[in-house]
Amino acid sequence: MATTQRKRNPNGAGTITKRKDGRYQCAVYVLQPDGTRARKFAYGKTWEECDAKRRELLDKVASGTPVPTRSAKLSEWLTFWLESVVKPRRKLSTYDKYEAHVRLYLAPMIGGKRLESLGTADVRRFLLQLEKKTTAATAKESHRVLRSALSAACREELITRNVATLVEPPRPKPRELSPWSLDETLTFLAAARLDPLYAAFVLAIAMGLRRGELVGLRWSDIDLEQRTLTVRQQLQRRRGVLYNDETKGRRSRALPLPAMCVAPLRWHRMRQAAARESAGTAWQETGYVFTTRTGRPVEPRNVHRSFVRVSAAAGLRVVRLHDARHGCATLLTAAGVAPRVVMEILGHSQISLTMDVYTHVVQDTQREAISHMDRLLRRRPVRDGSSGSDQPR
Repeated sequence: MATTQRKRNPNGAGTITKRKDGRYQCAVYVLQPDGTRARKFAYGKTWEECDAKRRELLDKVASGTPVPTRSAKLSEWLTFWLESVVKPRRKLSTYDKYEAHVRLYLAPMIGGKRLESLGTADVRRFLLQLEKKTTAATAKESHRVLRSALSAACREELITRNVATLVEPPRPKPRELSPWSLDETLTFLAAARLDPLYAAFVLAIAMGLRRGELVGLRWSDIDLEQRTLTVRQQLQRRRGVLYNDETKGRRSRALPLPAMCVAPLRWHRMRQAAARESAGTAWQETGYVFTTRTGRPVEPRNVHRSFVRVSAAAGLRVVRLHDARHGCATLLTAAGVAPRVVMEILGHSQISLTMDVYTHVVQDTQREAISHMDRLLRRRPVRDGSSGSDQPR
């Protein structure tokens, strides 16, 4: 009776052969962390066991999951992770930041380690060296990038644990904040009244909008009758391209428009209408609130330049435009607005960020509250006339 031979697998489905030692061996071409393809071998005591392993490898090939034929180097995985995980799913600004940390620090200093052999001592040594070479803040950010990359490697079952989570990151010193006082803020607003970007400065100071959020505003986001403003996007320049991006928290926020912002915005709209008429056919209708003389969106860095120029002309100490955002939070907190409300106005993702950044304002409020204890718990004077002492009974 003729023996039936097993059918050959189709191309790309791998092969199964019997070894001289009696075991079965399958071979499948799989994706490597660096994007290339290589042959991966798996073994089983029976044909069925080996076939199950072959099918498992084919499932990973179909899903695009890398299966290293050898323990991949960290640098190889970081490259694959940036292009296949971060780039398609994260914002361009996030990708650029992660890529810089991989290229400048992670790949040169620790990238030669194999994923499976990377240990906590390696990560700790890397962070200490990087902190000495740069700053604690840079080392902390590199730790965050490494932790995220290794978490992805765990999900792909390339490693069994994320050693970066077991190492405490450096603790950078908090940046000393010195926003303008109320008098300085009023002086600036008076000096900027005739500037073409006066309305943008008012929004930055009164509502704490970020620079990208300011230049990304469209007239459709503002209702001057109902006095509302919705932050939906931000305008960024990356790699020489000006583009619309999501807000930092990836969500829009609708805010009531302070009365002091309405008149500057009306005035700005009239100025823009005059510019549109003057430009004629050269005008490009983009819908942005803040535009050039031909209707194109204002460059984000030009807003900062105008802010610094007006500050210097007014004789004020020059601060960053972002510090106007800090000043907004300072004034709101000093006025007794709850931190949770301040968080929603500024668009922070976590209440801890609001509390950490503006601790100095909170401490002033606490000092005022504690001072009431002196009044409530002051010592009562002795009234029996037996002693002039002021000691408590």
